[in-house]
Formats: sequence, structure tokens, C-alpha cells
Amino acid sequence: MISIHWQAAGVPLAGMAKATYRFTDLLTKALARHGSRTAWLWTHENVPGNGHDKGGHCHLLIHVPADLVPIVTALQRGWLRRITGQPYRARVIHSKPIGGRLGLETGNPALHAINLEAALAYVLKGASHEAASQFNLERLEPGGRVIGKRCGTSQNIGAKARKTKG
Repeated sequence: MISIHWQAAGVPLAGMAKATYRFTDLLTKALARHGSRTAWLWTHENVPGNGHDKGGHCHLLIHVPADLVPIVTALQRGWLRRITGQPYRARVIHSKPIGGRLGLETGNPALHAINLEAALAYVLKGASHEAASQFNLERLEPGGRVIGKRCGTSQNIGAKARKTKG
């Protein structure tokens, strides 16, 4: 799971969608150079917090093979510099494996599944009441005003791909 605080990186709300697209494009291309494909979903939020403004930010759930995590981690700050044209600022990006450690999916699949469900529920906290009811989501919070799409997926897990596979 990766969270990027675009506002803290100097990206205005109107540029958040383009910045997220560029980040996922750079990530996808980096993984492809290492012989791997990926799948991801993202959501944008612009939420004032308790006494502090989180501002425009993005949460991404991304499949990165464990052996490529160090490579992706090393590249992320450079991608942000390329996207924003500014030096990296502390706490702009927060990247952490589901469950807090690599290998949990094979070492303890049941615990990984619980953590994955929690991460997905967190990312979906801005869902409509109808969607929350359909998918048994308990945590709902307003996502704030965003410009452009609020959420999206990689094409390989998008609506068209899911319809094609039945």
C-alpha cells in the first residue's frame, strides 16, 4: 500500500489526477523492465483532519512482487521529483507491505488476508452507502472534493477485463 500526499508535494488539487497517472505509469514501466506485470487500484481524497489539513492525497494498493519491492522503494522518491519538478519533501510518500512485512502472504496467508481486507476497506472508506451495503463496508468517511476521477484501477483488473473473463 502506498499513500502519496500530493498537496504536501506541491501538486495542486487540479493536478492530482495527472500526478497519480504518471506515478502508476512509472511504476508499471519499472516493473516491466524487470520482467513483471502488476495490478493496482487507487483512490483520491481531499480531507481536512482534526486540526490539520491532509489535503489532496492518493491511496494505492499495488501488487509488487516481493523481490522487486526494494527496487520500487528506491525509485519512488525520484519519480516524485520527476512528477513535481521539486525536491522530495519528508512524509510525502508512505509505502508499506500489507500486514507490515514482506512474505506474509506465503508465511501466514490467513493473517495476510485479514490485513488485505482491512487495507481495502480503508481505501474504500469513501464509498457510497449503497456500495458499502453491498460489500459489507463498515467504515465510511467523506472523501472531500476532488477534481477528476475519485478512483481507478489498472486496465488488467478494470471493468472491461473483468467482463471479458466473466
